[in-house]
Amino acid sequence: MTPLDVNSGDTAWILTSAALVLLMTPGLALFYGGMVRAKTVLNMMMMSFGALASISVVWVLWGYSMAFGDDVGAGLLGNPGQYFGLKGLMEDTGAGLPTMAFVGFQAVFAIITVALISGAIADRAKWGTWMIFTVVWATIVYFPVAHWVFDFSVTEDDGTVSHVGGWIANNLKAIDFAGGTAVHINAGVAGLALAIVLGRRAGWKRDPMRPHNLTLVMLGAGLLWFGWFGFNAGSALTAGNSASVVWVNTMVATGAAALAWLITERIRDGHATSLGAASGIVAGLVAITPSCSSVSPVGAILLGAIAGALCALAVGLKYKLNVDDSLDVVGVHLVGGLWGTIAVGFFATSAAPAGVDGLFYGGGVDQLWRQVVGALAVLVFSFVLTLIIGLVLEKTVGFRVAEDVELEGVDSVEHAESAYDLGNLAGTLRSTGALGSTLAHRTAPADKIDTEADKEVNA
Repeated sequence: MTPLDVNSGDTAWILTSAALVLLMTPGLALFYGGMVRAKTVLNMMMMSFGALASISVVWVLWGYSMAFGDDVGAGLLGNPGQYFGLKGLMEDTGAGLPTMAFVGFQAVFAIITVALISGAIADRAKWGTWMIFTVVWATIVYFPVAHWVFDFSVTEDDGTVSHVGGWIANNLKAIDFAGGTAVHINAGVAGLALAIVLGRRAGWKRDPMRPHNLTLVMLGAGLLWFGWFGFNAGSALTAGNSASVVWVNTMVATGAAALAWLITERIRDGHATSLGAASGIVAGLVAITPSCSSVSPVGAILLGAIAGALCALAVGLKYKLNVDDSLDVVGVHLVGGLWGTIAVGFFATSAAPAGVDGLFYGGGVDQLWRQVVGALAVLVFSFVLTLIIGLVLEKTVGFRVAEDVELEGVDSVEHAESAYDLGNLAGTLRSTGALGSTLAHRTAPADKIDTEADKEVNA
């Protein structure tokens, strides 16, 4: 294919979508960072940025080849050496799209999938071990699953098969448009496995572990929603009708999920909270990810509303099951991903770009059983392998920090930093007279201000 064959419009859309999805990882860092206590916010955010750094490198070296190289057996794995270091791809083009644009787009999916897991082990993980985990887990779990789900076989005009892809996409024919299985079920159940390996946080269920900065949480959720249009609509790989339908479905399902979460909160707790709004947004985005190409806008509303209520109820199960999933990765990503993937079998309509009818549109259970098998296969594979990886790392280099480190705060020990230097800030404000007009400064001694500030730093 010559450069003249490249569709510049589609290429621009994919590169823009890749940038949007890349922005989701810093957005996730803000979302997760605001949800933890002040003494661990930097560690939490560093886990997202660390995944961004490590997966960027290994994706180029062997990840893309394992995910999208020619299949080496039964649709389970791409050839790791075929495109090692992306050899031979810099001048290659696909069907109107430069291969390197596709490489970049898929890279950011791998990055955020790994980063999502970190929320389940907030406040108690060694950052160095986490960095080892990102490379090992991506290699053993994510890259093969991406091959199963995202790598489609290619048949030439003369009927010859020039490329063999993964088994879920080509043999099972389950629909997962943008990663309900490969991203959300995969990361959600991996988070469950690591939460079991690392155990519960010190003081869990006894001490208050409220989000320290809900402003960051809301900002992060907004960036995730913004970036998710690249995540879902970009997966069409063309700037056409499919991307347009997916864009609208993504918008409306997310809005419905946020409303449903807030209504559930209001009925159950008497309050609709900002944390609930942010969590509902993410739940809706997760659920519509696999189904955005196969449902109508009305179907997306119903799917999103059910996801919002379902995930709002599911996050409380961790207390009954006694599993400390710190930031509700399981309740939102695993439950939302399962629902969104299986819901295709109910709500899919042939009027949508995917062209398949689900149970509610006269299609019977044919698509439903395919969705269930695909979801469960990824769930079991990821849980078992992540459990093994986590146990090996815990027994060898150690994954969980010591209890005294956890109580002091992972930021100060692991990174020698503090997110908020409140003691120094109070001293600066006092020296400039900025606090002079406040009641607190008029009524409290100077040493009292420093003492209270120090307490906040260590909270």
